[in-house]
Amino acid sequence: MKGSSFGYLIKEGAKNVYANRLMSFASIGTLVACMLLIGGSLLFSMNVNRAVGYVEQQNEVEVELEDELTDEQMKEIDKELSLVDNIYERSFVSKDALMQELKEQSDDLATLLDGLEEDNPLYNSYRVKVKDLSKLSGTVLKLESIEGISEVRAPDMVGEIMTNIKHAVSSAGFFIVAILIVVSLVIMGNTIKVTVFNRRKEINIMKYVGATDAFIRLPFFVEGFLLGLLSALFSFGLLWLGYDYILGVIAQNPSSWVAQLYSNMIPFEELAAKMLCWFLGGGILIGVFGSMFFVNKYLKV
Repeated sequence: MKGSSFGYLIKEGAKNVYANRLMSFASIGTLVACMLLIGGSLLFSMNVNRAVGYVEQQNEVEVELEDELTDEQMKEIDKELSLVDNIYERSFVSKDALMQELKEQSDDLATLLDGLEEDNPLYNSYRVKVKDLSKLSGTVLKLESIEGISEVRAPDMVGEIMTNIKHAVSSAGFFIVAILIVVSLVIMGNTIKVTVFNRRKEINIMKYVGATDAFIRLPFFVEGFLLGLLSALFSFGLLWLGYDYILGVIAQNPSSWVAQLYSNMIPFEELAAKMLCWFLGGGILIGVFGSMFFVNKYLKV
């Protein structure tokens, strides 16, 4: 194909967007709405996963040790703890350090424990943090099997809740994104279908005079590309503005737990490059695929 013909076909594709401006506007509006919902779902899922990760990091498993362990036994326990793959951090707490912590918690506890320093009734322990709360039960079983450990106290309920939240958000997000992609394809396809129908006589004449299928497809390819590109840019800008607005509202809330939530939310700037690539790739892919599907379908008739 000559350069002049190629340029002509690209101009024709761009003109089609304007010529069918009502349908183009409807397609862009629908695609923008769908992509905003998809982007919002992704941002929500990412923030929930970060919040869950933060909660995971705050939860400790307390490993109580047996009394009167030798130094060799203590070293062996420490070594075995280091080999548990779901543990990323561990710290030893002696019974004396534990007593001091309890005394600092309240005056009543300090009074109750006063005078017990010589015959400390507490226990030596390890505080460990796990990487994945969904594997908490298996990790507890491994810890309980280590010789010299008398008891393991873990936040089982928190682990189960966090795991369920993760699974629910991931499943719901995937389902919503899949539905919106299908809706976007249908809307884009219908726009191209109307364009093809309006130009059916012109297309038939082009076929009769020997125009190749590639020559006929290119303007529709350009039209789908432009519709997808414009939709991606509009939706990306609106999502950024909307997300920053929501963060601003949350930041002004005086509640302490809301402040904690805000501190763990992902700034849009951190995701901007990725989100732009996803929006551009997704929008252009949906636009081009939708246009090519109906054009190919018509050309085969």
